[in-house]
Amino acid sequence: MKKRYCLPFVAFLCFLVFGNLDAQVDLPTPKLPTIPNKVFNIKDFGGVSDNKTDNTTAIQKAIDAANNAGGGKVVVPEGVYLCGPLVINSNLELHLDEGVTLKLLPLSRYPGGTTDGTDFIHGEKLHDIAITGKGTIDGQGADWWPFAKTDKTAKRPRMISLKECDKILIEDVTLMNSPMFHIAIGGKSSNGTVSRVTVRAPASDDAILASHNTDACDVSGKDFLIKDCDISTGDDDFTSGSNTSNVHVMNCKFGYGHGLSMGSYTRGGASNFLVENCTFNNTECGIRIKSDRDRGGLVQNLVYRNLKMTNVGIPILIYSSYMTKDKEFRNLQKVTGSIASAYPSAPVTDLTPIFSNITFQDITATAASGKRAGLIWGLPEALATNIIFKNVNISASTAFGIFFAKNVRFENCKISTIEGLNKLDMTNAEVSIDGKAVK
Repeated sequence: MKKRYCLPFVAFLCFLVFGNLDAQVDLPTPKLPTIPNKVFNIKDFGGVSDNKTDNTTAIQKAIDAANNAGGGKVVVPEGVYLCGPLVINSNLELHLDEGVTLKLLPLSRYPGGTTDGTDFIHGEKLHDIAITGKGTIDGQGADWWPFAKTDKTAKRPRMISLKECDKILIEDVTLMNSPMFHIAIGGKSSNGTVSRVTVRAPASDDAILASHNTDACDVSGKDFLIKDCDISTGDDDFTSGSNTSNVHVMNCKFGYGHGLSMGSYTRGGASNFLVENCTFNNTECGIRIKSDRDRGGLVQNLVYRNLKMTNVGIPILIYSSYMTKDKEFRNLQKVTGSIASAYPSAPVTDLTPIFSNITFQDITATAASGKRAGLIWGLPEALATNIIFKNVNISASTAFGIFFAKNVRFENCKISTIEGLNKLDMTNAEVSIDGKAVK
């Protein structure tokens, strides 16, 4: 039998513990990897930079030699190298010199093609791993992306895939045009740092060359720092989900993509997130927190502050109906309070999404023409609770929607839409503006 929560008690307990959250989050600094001071140049193992030769064997030999020596730095010197899937080891740094382009073998030459989907740089249950340097990894994804629409059984490789790993550093590299995700760090990994990384792929609505499921950086586990990155891609600019805690995103620039996301899987919970000093330009969403009844958990203690958003689809989005197939509820730009009021209730289970104790502070945003200011949409059986806005200024065409939510507070905020200043669209919501209840 599935475990059931007592919602009034859960909401009351969350309020007692977190109700006075004032945008302060104390996060540990992730531990960095330690790499032995030994160097292995791929050219000493047969590497050829002619943009034709398959260098998979040569680079894997260099990685294996480093592993046999107890670890070290595998160096890819200036040039253009084609390569297939690589298995990395603990105590390893893969360093791409400036002027390097490491290309995935094209789809026609990639082992297994779309029936296998072996990830490019991958490893499991490792420790002390680094991918560094000012070189570029090019996924040559254009031939892979159409399969995301035309063949649901097709498998595409992720560019960097690490599972159940500890002490990870990805720094300074440029990642572009991955067949699927660019960085995927999951399976209860820990101590991950992604620093000064640039990610580029065409927007998912690009009329000529759309990329699909090309998330820039996905993480799950604990103790992550994402800083000083520059990201434009065809899916989530950043995302995290189930069983994830202690995540710090700072000083990043987000361009095309779905925004800075959480979910849709949040089973096992997500907590202690701090996103600060970031910019968003032309993103589909700014902050995007999503889940549904078959994949949820307790999401709490999130802080978003000092953010600037320009021409975004929805600056702030929190919702629990990600998988609904009802067209009336799927269009998040047009769903109104009267529409949302008809959303059906369901029993509470251990997979019910619960959103609580989220702070938005010192944010300036302009929505794209015709788009809404924001949306908070809980469930009839699990209200979104303790959502705080401080010094938030949003300009948009249509109103901020707040559905199935409790203790939503706006303090010194200006939400400007064609309906007027601080005019909200609400249903089943308890909201105050500068201490006064909104009716």
